[in-house]
Amino acid sequence: MAKKSKDRWGIEEDEPEAATEAPICWLCGRVTGETVVWHHPIPKSRGGRETVPMHPVCQNFLIANFTTSELQRHGMDAGSLLADPAVAKFVSWVANKDPDFTAPLARKQR
Repeated sequence: MAKKSKDRWGIEEDEPEAATEAPICWLCGRVTGETVVWHHPIPKSRGGRETVPMHPVCQNFLIANFTTSELQRHGMDAGSLLADPAVAKFVSWVANKDPDFTAPLARKQR
């Protein structure tokens, strides 16, 4: 149960409970580390409002390899992204890495 606290004006409000588990990355399905990026699968410029937890390296991969139009077409469906051979190769490569692993990524040649 959430703990009650008073703000500086004396109004009682519920304090959020401490997260006991790290969220799961939307793209690779691994537990996130200390740094969690809240990514918009549908870009904000295309009307996206929902966010999902991701590793920074996973988000960087998506940004480097997909345009906003492509991300909008995939929407909230991570499965359709995983069907792409480049994404599947990246996810299998990053699967054994530490949750806080970061790496520079090359951009896809267009």
